[in-house]
Amino acid sequence: MELIESVKAALASTAPKDRPANDSEGAYWCDDCAVRIRDADLEGEPVCPDCGAEMRFERSTGRDCAC
Repeated sequence: MELIESVKAALASTAPKDRPANDSEGAYWCDDCAVRIRDADLEGEPVCPDCGAEMRFERSTGRDCAC
């Protein structure tokens, strides 16, 4: 009986959210340097801080956040 109650309790628990709650819709990526900056953290133009190249925007999809 304890096994059934343990399974019920495990299924009833809420799963933690993988995404931070700050309105982030994705991240900017530098393909040359592999630098990533979340859109919520970006200040100004999307330019790579390491090489100065323009960064591309990539939306996050699913539960796996690009954060």
